[in-house]
Amino acid sequence: MDMQDSPGVGTISALDVAHSYFDGWNRRDASAVLETMAPAGTYSDPQTGGPLSGEPFREYMNRLFAGFPDVSFEVASEGLLAPHLVAAQWIMRGTNTGSMMGLPPTGKPVVLHGADFIRVADGRIASVDGYFDSRAIPEQLGLQVLVQPKAIGPFTFGRAVRSWGGSTVKPGAFSITALRARDAADEAAVGERSRQIAAELVSVKGFIGLVNAVVGDRMLTISAWEHPDDPRQLMKGGLHAEAMKGFFGTELGGGGYTAVFVPDRINAMWVRCPGCQKMNDYAARQGACSCGAALPQPMAWW
Repeated sequence: MDMQDSPGVGTISALDVAHSYFDGWNRRDASAVLETMAPAGTYSDPQTGGPLSGEPFREYMNRLFAGFPDVSFEVASEGLLAPHLVAAQWIMRGTNTGSMMGLPPTGKPVVLHGADFIRVADGRIASVDGYFDSRAIPEQLGLQVLVQPKAIGPFTFGRAVRSWGGSTVKPGAFSITALRARDAADEAAVGERSRQIAAELVSVKGFIGLVNAVVGDRMLTISAWEHPDDPRQLMKGGLHAEAMKGFFGTELGGGGYTAVFVPDRINAMWVRCPGCQKMNDYAARQGACSCGAALPQPMAWW
């Protein structure tokens, strides 16, 4: 990193503080960064959801360092906008070799351009306002970037993921787990457990598939099973049983419930013929349309 001080009263002091600040980031040392901050100093960027200081800021930095253990910041240009206000354009580089947002590492490199406006008072940082494109890193990692409101009127929006073990058996039961997270950290912890459990379920007897969804403050898992008794296996051991201990202990969630539903009826699986475009009951037609064309394989039930 090459930052050149400019001449003038107060210039060296403000820039030196900024140098120390970026040096802490480049050493991936959250404590060193915090040492440059005033006791009430704040940091904010498009991902923080508001100003951070103290331990929340430390946790924010450590999540970045965990996801990108080799992260570095090159200051491309810098200068004083006022005697105690430093403007610095930077280029962040790193490789995603650690977990980020509970997701497995992709191993992909990223490059992010941004700028910080650093206000210094009495030799310490009073505030850092960072600006960058929050979509850039997810897109470089091959992640979907979805822009949507949190809620409009009676509608609450969220995100979902499906896990499927390859079974095409018609479900005989659905289990539902609904949890409410206490805060963002709790949501991340529940999400990480859910991903681990989903991977384990693929090998559990009777498991067909599941859908995980986060909508507002509600975290849902809807799993399809061959028989209503199949979900009972999850209470006897494995990651799901461990997660239940955390729920009834102090580790996970602010509340929730579980349930098992048995379908009253599941109607026919319909498939459109690629030849005549007629819709067919796949089971009743035994895989062949009345026009004689072979029907494509139907979608999985769950």
